Amino acid sequence: MMNVNSGSEAIPLVDLRAQHEAIREELHAALERVLGSSRFIGGEEVSAFEAEFASYCGTSYCIGTASGTAALSLALEACGIGPGDEVITSAHTFVATAEAIEHVGARPVLVDVDPATRTIDPAKLRLAISGRTKAVIPVHLYGHPAELGEIQNICERYGLLLIEDAAQAHGALYNGRRVGSVGRVGCFSFYPGKNLGALGDAGAIVTDDAAIAAKVRMLADHGRPAGSKYEHACVGYNARLDALQAAVLRVKLRHLDSWNARRREVASLYGKLLAGQVSTPLAASWAEPVYHLYVVEVPPEAREHVRSQLSRVGVATGIHYPLPVHLQPAFAHLGYRAGAFPVAERLCQGVLSLPMYPELRVEQVHYIAQALLKALDSVPEHGRA
Repeated sequence: MMNVNSGSEAIPLVDLRAQHEAIREELHAALERVLGSSRFIGGEEVSAFEAEFASYCGTSYCIGTASGTAALSLALEACGIGPGDEVITSAHTFVATAEAIEHVGARPVLVDVDPATRTIDPAKLRLAISGRTKAVIPVHLYGHPAELGEIQNICERYGLLLIEDAAQAHGALYNGRRVGSVGRVGCFSFYPGKNLGALGDAGAIVTDDAAIAAKVRMLADHGRPAGSKYEHACVGYNARLDALQAAVLRVKLRHLDSWNARRREVASLYGKLLAGQVSTPLAASWAEPVYHLYVVEVPPEAREHVRSQLSRVGVATGIHYPLPVHLQPAFAHLGYRAGAFPVAERLCQGVLSLPMYPELRVEQVHYIAQALLKALDSVPEHGRA
């Protein structure tokens, strides 16, 4: 095995330093452009990124926002979702998905996930529809697309809006189409650790709907119509993408496909090394995932022991996520109880995220896999499944 200092976590969960070092000159040039222009809000960098990302996703419009959460909230409001409405989404996701629904005054209705894809289960989605349901937000969790074909069919049958939460899936494909381009709106986060990450908070929506694009742009800029400075057509927000982040994202977008290809290579190697010994992520036949996270499953009783042993030999891990949405204190008012979504609850008890980033070397992946198997072998009898 590699020589990694004990307890140093020499292999981090995400290594942004390595990513930025490889493109340092490009980043510095982009930042210098913005500094030289002194146009920090709006301007050419934002417009250029929006055009480039829309083209990348295969949509007509992209509107930059201050964060991925803002993108979700603005998309919902622009689609007319508000008090009295219900929006169906996954019980296994980061809380921002449900937060955004609450922010516009609607009620999140949660649905369990498919155990193989860990994304919303279309069969259970159908059962959750009521007379108040107005939209569905499937989450492309960990970079694996949800089953958009079935979900879209359900939405069309019941007259529901399809809004994609693609915060973890930049560049992923569903039957050859970029995620974010299938629904009425696609929402992205550019949080620094994402496959396409800014140097701070940032996000965007993509859409083919001109009216939604215009409404999102207006809402994100204090409710100002295009071209206006002191006329405010509606009560909006300060939720714009700034020029520094747009310039950085333009640089990184040029590398996204090669980075995603490398993530798939790392995931494939993990899969081969852990096959038959650990439950590893699977790719559906209709999906080309981008492995924002590489999440395995271990016996719940063994997870803390395994994490401790991996940390001791220099391997960082994460848990995405330790609690499903319905068991979060912030969402207790929804009235769900433990046992409501058994697949999501089981996943939260046993998921373990291993280091995943394009700069991981082959020998590091071997080291991590061997360390994981060794840690599992060392689990005390009372901690075995």
